[in-house]
Amino acid sequence: MLELGGHVGHLLMVESWVGSMSTLLPAGIKNSGHEFSLLTRNLGHYLRAGTPTPHPLLGAVNVFTAETNDESTLLPYVRKLHQTFGFDGVITSCDYYLPTVAAIATELGLPGASRSAVADACDKYRTRQICLGAGVAGPAFAVAEQYDDIVGAAAELGYPLVVKPVDLCGGMFVRRVDDHTQLRAAVDAIAGFPVNARGQHRSPRILLEECLDGPEFSVETVTVAGQTTVIGVTDKQITGAPSFIESGHMFPAALDPADTRAVAELAVAAITALGLDATVAHTEIKLGPQGPRLIEVNPRPAGNRITELVRRVTGLDLTAVHAETVAGGKPDVTPRETGIASAAVAFAVPTHTGLLTSVDGAQNWAADTRIVEHTLADPGTEVRPATDNNTYLGHVMVVDETSHTAGDLAQRLIADLHFELGGAR
Repeated sequence: MLELGGHVGHLLMVESWVGSMSTLLPAGIKNSGHEFSLLTRNLGHYLRAGTPTPHPLLGAVNVFTAETNDESTLLPYVRKLHQTFGFDGVITSCDYYLPTVAAIATELGLPGASRSAVADACDKYRTRQICLGAGVAGPAFAVAEQYDDIVGAAAELGYPLVVKPVDLCGGMFVRRVDDHTQLRAAVDAIAGFPVNARGQHRSPRILLEECLDGPEFSVETVTVAGQTTVIGVTDKQITGAPSFIESGHMFPAALDPADTRAVAELAVAAITALGLDATVAHTEIKLGPQGPRLIEVNPRPAGNRITELVRRVTGLDLTAVHAETVAGGKPDVTPRETGIASAAVAFAVPTHTGLLTSVDGAQNWAADTRIVEHTLADPGTEVRPATDNNTYLGHVMVVDETSHTAGDLAQRLIADLHFELGGAR
């Protein structure tokens, strides 16, 4: 247990995702020896149908309600809370509140990445600008707001392109476009989503990028006192063209030492260029013929069960590490022997519309000792084709004592499933 100043660390959690990280982060905080209070604009958001009962977020020692989307009123409110409760750090699992958390930490003089560094990392265009200036390899890019300017930037960059919003996550509205018609459709789709899922008004800017070839990886890191430790490299399976949907991950990635080193070094260079500190980060990179190229830097632990893959292999719980880091501690990031050399997760990505009536193919999963976790959608679930990482029909996680084998196994298990849809089209 980590103690700070003679007492258990008390973290202020500002909002949360409602998916798996909403359960993993509270557990990580507890496992690191800390406790937390939850600050939210709407507690009911976390108590909807389909969430765990009781929800781990209700393990908070306090639940505070305030308008978390308005920093001008939130910061004075949190300052008063801090005078009473004496927080040791501020944390969130939700990307849309990472800048708010950094602002609160700065306001209260608490540990954490700087306000400017987090804001830059959460703005995909600013990340591109800063990393380009620091010599971190990435795709050619441009940003524009007016459609005529977008068309001009596309003509200058050349097709194919990747079009994306500067301030969303989970692959939302990220599209490959091959011509002007597809460009118009992609831009209109982004423009049709002016407010994110947390009621925050979005930037109207559109980011256009050179479309990079090659497999995608992520680098999981911990940065404390300006020193970044690479925990490992994860591979990513992508499907759903022209969208970029994550259909699976394996840790560690099946890369040779030279490529592993090159990918990891690029991630560290990006984190350094952004000036991120006191954080766990998840940096996405493409590895093509010209070497690794930066996709984005996320100043928080990886989602999509990647932290669980890391824990299975290394014994390190990156949510607990993150909690210790933002509380001002120096977490031990030495890998431990687990007997597991490869861990992977695969997701069932829906491709049709209809009402789920049955799922076949998982009857023997419970007896398979390689399967350590799985979920499947219930009959009656309304299904639509996935366009991002927010709509899966389930997942399976597997482990193996042999290196680099779990990914193929997980993908085969998902491929063997059959989802029967009523009224499918």
